Amino acid sequence: MKQNNFLCIRRLSMLLLIAGFLPSALSLSARRLQEFLPAKSTSTAVVVCPGGSYCWLSKKTEGREVGQWLADHGIAAYVLYYPTAGWAGFALHSRWLFHGRQHPDQINALNRALEIVRSKGYRRVGAMGFSAGGHLVLQAAAYSPRNLSPDFVAPIYPVVSMSHPCVHRRSRRGLLGECRWRDKLVCDSLSMERHADRICCPVFMINCMDDPIVNHHNAELMDSALTVHRVPHFYRQYRTGGHGFGVNPRKTSEEAIEWKEEFLKWIKAIMQ
Repeated sequence: MKQNNFLCIRRLSMLLLIAGFLPSALSLSARRLQEFLPAKSTSTAVVVCPGGSYCWLSKKTEGREVGQWLADHGIAAYVLYYPTAGWAGFALHSRWLFHGRQHPDQINALNRALEIVRSKGYRRVGAMGFSAGGHLVLQAAAYSPRNLSPDFVAPIYPVVSMSHPCVHRRSRRGLLGECRWRDKLVCDSLSMERHADRICCPVFMINCMDDPIVNHHNAELMDSALTVHRVPHFYRQYRTGGHGFGVNPRKTSEEAIEWKEEFLKWIKAIMQ
């Protein structure tokens, strides 16, 4: 009996060890960029950051489909598969013991992606993010070094706050791990509505009132903050549409899918 208990404890320890070190071992592949180029050359590129609560990535709906859609409309797209906590890290809470993937791994990956894309000679390089990815691109707008900072950002149904009661708790834990999500100073520093004064680039933002995942007050807080600090931005809130639809019309309402046309009009003005 004691031997069986010992074996169980040993196996659990090994599992936690793997869960702790696996993110570091896979960090390079997790930060890769997938390129989607339009038929004609363009001077504008967008780094796309899928959502997934900083725990995993919605690679198809908010990644590849978005990249292809942008390319189909004459915009170069680079989908970034940035580091996340991972299923094991989320389920086993292994970051109590091991660092795993957590802030600032994600913003470092985005900064590196912006650097790589800028090196390709584009005149304008922006960033579009969905849900937690929306929070990530807002971080870049506020905190990235000037030579890397995006020329525009598009947070789509974004996570915004890490300290307001409307916080998306899973994203907060995914970003900060089990040890730091209660740290008020860290949470305040990553509550993007508190740092809108640092954002200089244009912002395109949409969300839905009936979003069942990320409280719609997140985007409202960001809109108010951007307005107060006179940051040029476009904000549209749809009554229906839900969450996680990306550019797929089958996953949302006819009303909300209009955001694609709104974005193309907005980006066309920037490109000109």
